[in-house]
Amino acid sequence: MVCRIQMVYIATTINRTKNNRTPESKGVTAYSPVERGNLVIVIRLFCRDFDCLVNLICLPIKHPLKLRPVSGAPGLAYHDSSSPANPNLSLPIGFRTLSIQVTESQHPGRPRDDVVNFFEQLTYHNVSVEKLCGMFATTADHGLDNVVASRNIQRDGKNTIAKAKPKYIWKILGYLFGGFCSILWVGVVIFFICWRPLSDPPSPTNLALAIVIILVILSQASFSAFQDWSTGRIMNSILDLIPSECVVIREGKTSRIPAADLAVGDVVMLSVGNKVPADIRLIDTSGDVRFDRAVLTGESEEIEGNIDSQGETFLEAPNIALMGTHVTNGHAKGVVVLTGGRTVMGRISKLTNKTQMKPTLIQQEITRFVRIIILLTIVLGLSIVIIWLAWLHRDHKPFMNLVAMLNDVMGCVVAFIPEGMPIAVTLTLSLIARRMKAIQVLPKSLSTVETLGCVTVICSDKTGTLTQNKMSVMSAGFVDKTFTAQEFQEDFTNLSAGEPTALQQLHRAAVLCNGATFDSATADLPLENREINGDATDGAILRFIESFGNASAIRASSNEIFQVPFNSRNKWMMTMHDKSSSPSSEKKSTGLIFVKGAPDVLIPSCTSYFSALTNDIQPFDSTARAKLVATQEKWSRAGQRVILLCMREYIPYYAVGTNDFSTEITKKGLEELTVVGILGLMDPPRPESAGTVQECRRAGVRFFMVTGDFGLTAAAIARQIGIITTHAEPDSLSDVVKQMNEMPSGPLPSCRDPANRIQKSLVLEGKDLVLLQENHWDVVTRYEEIVFARTTPEQKLNIVNSFQKRDNVVAVTGDGVNDAPALKAADVGVAVVTGSDVAMEAADLVLMGNFDSIVGGIRLGRLVFQNLQKVIAYLLPAGSWSEAWPVIINAYLGVPLPLSSFLMVIICCFTDLSPCLSLIMEKEEFDLLTLPPRNHKKDHLINFKIYTQAYFFIGMMETITAHAMFFFYMWKYARIPARDLFLAFEKYSDGFHGYTQDELNHFNAVGQGVYFVTVVILQWGNLLSVRNKRLSILQADPIRKQRRNPWLLVGAIIAFVIAIFVTEVPGIQRLFGTAPVPVEFWLIPLPLALGILCMDEIRKLYLIH
Repeated sequence: MVCRIQMVYIATTINRTKNNRTPESKGVTAYSPVERGNLVIVIRLFCRDFDCLVNLICLPIKHPLKLRPVSGAPGLAYHDSSSPANPNLSLPIGFRTLSIQVTESQHPGRPRDDVVNFFEQLTYHNVSVEKLCGMFATTADHGLDNVVASRNIQRDGKNTIAKAKPKYIWKILGYLFGGFCSILWVGVVIFFICWRPLSDPPSPTNLALAIVIILVILSQASFSAFQDWSTGRIMNSILDLIPSECVVIREGKTSRIPAADLAVGDVVMLSVGNKVPADIRLIDTSGDVRFDRAVLTGESEEIEGNIDSQGETFLEAPNIALMGTHVTNGHAKGVVVLTGGRTVMGRISKLTNKTQMKPTLIQQEITRFVRIIILLTIVLGLSIVIIWLAWLHRDHKPFMNLVAMLNDVMGCVVAFIPEGMPIAVTLTLSLIARRMKAIQVLPKSLSTVETLGCVTVICSDKTGTLTQNKMSVMSAGFVDKTFTAQEFQEDFTNLSAGEPTALQQLHRAAVLCNGATFDSATADLPLENREINGDATDGAILRFIESFGNASAIRASSNEIFQVPFNSRNKWMMTMHDKSSSPSSEKKSTGLIFVKGAPDVLIPSCTSYFSALTNDIQPFDSTARAKLVATQEKWSRAGQRVILLCMREYIPYYAVGTNDFSTEITKKGLEELTVVGILGLMDPPRPESAGTVQECRRAGVRFFMVTGDFGLTAAAIARQIGIITTHAEPDSLSDVVKQMNEMPSGPLPSCRDPANRIQKSLVLEGKDLVLLQENHWDVVTRYEEIVFARTTPEQKLNIVNSFQKRDNVVAVTGDGVNDAPALKAADVGVAVVTGSDVAMEAADLVLMGNFDSIVGGIRLGRLVFQNLQKVIAYLLPAGSWSEAWPVIINAYLGVPLPLSSFLMVIICCFTDLSPCLSLIMEKEEFDLLTLPPRNHKKDHLINFKIYTQAYFFIGMMETITAHAMFFFYMWKYARIPARDLFLAFEKYSDGFHGYTQDELNHFNAVGQGVYFVTVVILQWGNLLSVRNKRLSILQADPIRKQRRNPWLLVGAIIAFVIAIFVTEVPGIQRLFGTAPVPVEFWLIPLPLALGILCMDEIRKLYLIH
């Protein structure tokens, strides 16, 4: 291994150091100050595989030195700090680079990459902030220089984690031996045995059959591998289409960069909803920052972050934010200490190459079908073996020897197994994956597509999901006066210099209690074009106040000493500012606290208000409270989100920056507040939201709103987009209690049936949900229209669980960090691409385009299920039933085998495959959104109705017709009546009806060809019948544009050509024992196929009436 070595500095150690790497451009020592020891020259070795410094060369000095950097000296130099500084006595540091061959020593039995030991020895969490910044040549305010960042990236590589390499051996074994292939391999072995040594001379037909079965297995394995590759490519594209970005400080400027471009030493800004982009040492926090480490630890309890460490290990330190975890509350600033594969996530990913995937619903259904078919195959095969041992081997030994018996058993195997089904299923799922991508829906697995078709309830977040998340201030006001946004701007602009007014107080509070900032990269653009870092509410307020006042100047003149960001639990934000002109950490420094949040949460804490009429502070009595509540309700009914801004002065007891100080301010800052003013913000609904709700309703899916917003605001938006359609006032908790008391005792009917639902609307707030018990939920889950307002993440999760307990399949849509628990718990979690990293991480699929694409997902989920049912209904009559009966009557009734094993394989894998693939291209037979959601517990992919239709209706007609054609040929061309063929056994040999053995074999070969051609053509009628489950062929023919499917004709033609090939080509005839089929037997099945279509039309007509 060739490594780059560079002489960097002088120090007094020869220990191998793993953790403290020094940026080479700065030459800053990462070692502790020297007090005693021998002076050594240190050569630094840079090697990604070592991730360490190796000290190689020692130069002993006779007396102990204390070294420190020499300022002003040329280049880099250190001198003995125990004597007066003298540059002439300094030791200059020179840089020399060379390449050598290095062999890393390994301890026997020790893993090369021991994750636990590596992180136990890291000390980034224990060093001071100053020392940490010095180690990486960065500062909290300036960050890295771009040159240093580029060099660090070049040295360490991109901040990405290499994906685990799939275990191809196990995958290949799964492809070759999974599903039907397992029993087909048994057939391969038996055919080889029948080739030799059981056949004397060796039978080339059995050898050819073994090879054909192997080709079938390989084709199935190839299609399975293709499915994994193509669908995996589509599913994984979500990682590429959703770039992970982070906010960093470089060269004093705040900007967004791709997380992959992070370098060691970068200063990163973290805020609620972000996914931590690397392993980061926190150097500043809001005091309430929390992280969800469940992705690493599996524990749901959040970890509180701070800038201190009490001697924990790197993995447990609260001042370390680990890559891949999520910020669930607060905000923080930190220095990147590890990137890419060196992070905790990166090193763990190297050890977890095997991921156990839960079988999807489709996979479970197919596995269930495979087990049933294999069980029937084994039963039928064993019955032939038993009857051969007990009867045929003893009484009819010349008729069926061991080879003939094994051929019959393998005939059963080939007959009952629809070998083409796995290929058809693979292509169906691949096609649906492409269609999902076309409508801009990216599922993480195909199961979510099918499950989406089963959804009965959608619980959707409001902000950013149903609305555009483009808020703007519509109203502003005070307890005793209100304005429109434009009026407020005009009045503020016309203010004269003098005493502070209520308008100025509100402007100042809106500036200082705001977590949003303008992106420095767009600071010079017009106000409406500037990008904002922060949530939509703060961004809208910042853009509003900046339009008529300089927010930056107010912030620059104020010293913020504490902040609690808004979160969905508290529903308020708090900032504290030092009233003095310079920062202070004295205990008795006076602070000015601003609080912004939901009026219903903050009003109980208010004792006074700033009057816009008198420009002074007035008592917040009942009259003032009533005015404020009336304004809130008025704006909320108009669909506005109302924000209350308050303030108070407070002298803290504890020192600024301590944990006790944070606890004190968080508690006392919400007492004795003064109302400054209120703001009304409007987030317009997405244009497609109303249509989406309507379409979901039409699909039998109840659409609910679950939001953290005020109840009246949520209800107003719900009316705008059609979630609430009743004109009456929605029910409340008291109505739920009343309904519960009126409900009959005993088990309740399922609310899947609309007749069992309460056809009213209901609005419940978080305070109501706390009071609900299980019997109350029995009532709530029956309402047709529901809005859940003022909910916390825990309550959203409880809502999902309560509906799931009552036989509902729940989909949750959301975009925020507060939606993540519900998204993860739902049957289908749906995130919007514009949402937070946390939401997209928890979701099962991501909407890349408009919100109405969820309707397309529901439609495709139902279409894939129906098309798979059609494929299976087409394959079973010929590929299973019509092939099994020739073996049965041959073994039990002594009839010459009407269909050879080779022709069975051709039907299953070739002539049936091409037409059935045309069925996966079928469009909707009718509007699938008019169907109720599928009950996944009862409505299986393969059910009794499909078995009945495939086996006892279509299958029986095809079986009887094909046998009739076989016997008709034998009578017409050989003059052998059917009655003589039954129970013929060994009679069907030389001299039977005066024919030689070769002549009888020829008649049998042609008869098998007749049977084969008849089944192939009869399947055309089956193809036209199964493509329509409800409609007549006259209503939905494959020619007219509405249901046009030209692939049906293509599939039928391909099957016809294959049939000609296997019966008419001389080489195939000699190898597999086939024979030419008379022309009339190509023509007679055509009207018979039409007859099957007509019989199915009669069946549909009967079912309809």
